[in-house]
Amino acid sequence: MPAVTDTGSRWLPPLLVVLAVAIAWANALQASFQFDDWDVIVRDPRVQSLAAWWSSMPGMRPVLKLSYALNHASGLGVVGFHAVNILIHAGNGLLILYLMRHLEMQTSHRSGGLAFAATLIFVLHPVQTEAVTYASGRSMSLSTFFALASVAVWVAGRSTRKEHAVIHMYVASPLLMLLGIATKESAVMVPAILLLWAAADISRPFSWRQAWRESAVHWLLLLAALPTALLLPAYQQFLATSLATRPVAENLVAQLHGVAYLLGQLLDIDHLNADPALPVLTTLDLDGSLVLAGIVIAAGMAISNIRRFPLPAFAVLWFLLWMAPGNSLLARLDLVNDRQLYTALAGPALLLAVAIHRLGRQQRYLAVTGLSAVLLLEGFATHLRNDVYRDEVGFWRDVVVQSPHNARAWNNLGIALATECDLGRAEAAWRKALATDPGYVRAAVNLRLLDQGLLPEGLAPCRNLSPGDSP
Repeated sequence: MPAVTDTGSRWLPPLLVVLAVAIAWANALQASFQFDDWDVIVRDPRVQSLAAWWSSMPGMRPVLKLSYALNHASGLGVVGFHAVNILIHAGNGLLILYLMRHLEMQTSHRSGGLAFAATLIFVLHPVQTEAVTYASGRSMSLSTFFALASVAVWVAGRSTRKEHAVIHMYVASPLLMLLGIATKESAVMVPAILLLWAAADISRPFSWRQAWRESAVHWLLLLAALPTALLLPAYQQFLATSLATRPVAENLVAQLHGVAYLLGQLLDIDHLNADPALPVLTTLDLDGSLVLAGIVIAAGMAISNIRRFPLPAFAVLWFLLWMAPGNSLLARLDLVNDRQLYTALAGPALLLAVAIHRLGRQQRYLAVTGLSAVLLLEGFATHLRNDVYRDEVGFWRDVVVQSPHNARAWNNLGIALATECDLGRAEAAWRKALATDPGYVRAAVNLRLLDQGLLPEGLAPCRNLSPGDSP
């Protein structure tokens, strides 16, 4: 990979990252609201204005809701939501590039091309559409922005003069972490990432005592934030619902299958699915045991080799740490969704970039050709995936193709068709939902309403339903 050394070319990779995002995600601006967007953006009264947001405080995920309120206040409609999401994604790409460059400087890899390659793989992967093109996927991308910014400021502080380091490491970085947690709770992993970073920094001796001291403010704020959050009724309800859905032990087993599915999504980019409706398996079978063994072995090897092979080890542990919040203790109604991969994807992207970099030492042409092919494939697949979000009918048709036994998806396809006054196909979709799951009440109710003539012909009357009416 080409070296990036002189001052002029130092700015070329960031510009190319932004350009790549702009090209690959341009058609995301044509996407409509989908699925949960209707509940958390379109119809939630708390985000319709800044005054409404303020009056709803304190509440759950206040920074995320503030961003929605600001979008509504802009008057740009759905296009404004998607434009902001694309800008956030580009910002995350720049932060990943910054962090990867520092990783290179802390190891024997100093070409500059490795960081650039890893960043492009990260920003162009089509699995990221659920955190970018899906408007309410902003919860993950915006939380990631603050989390990455927290890590980046902390890293900058470790490399600057002592008086500046105090502001960077012990004030700005912890505050950015709190903003991330106030957007989505997955940012609680920032302190662990700081320890990982210190362990992988082979440019200086590693000391656990020093690493804990450098991240102490983050840990203290995290310990204070957790009980504070539980004082809020919204978090109390969230915890109660989670524990009622599945006990912790059963959820740990169930999420093993979820992690295996998500790993497959990194490679099977032609079968991405916005609503996979995976079966919930709460007993440890052979497949789950193999996944658990793989996680333990990968984590053990990475930890034991973090100083010897810092980049691959860092990549593996980065992935596992960022996957932990959504795939461990607390159950959700849906076992998995692709946006859980958003932050974690930087790990596999770095692994692939390291492999291509090492290939390039002997076969430069082959490495450049391989990387170019990967990036072109990713960008093209992302462009195609964005088109799925263009309208509700196309969105749910894609889901039922990927998950033909998903009763909720068939029901929501019926609602989308009814919204377009295609009542014949809507009826067929609802009947398919009941054939898939005879106990699916929402589809039965929709058929009853249709039989009673409450979904009449004509465009305006048909739009009294929205696809989000059926979660």
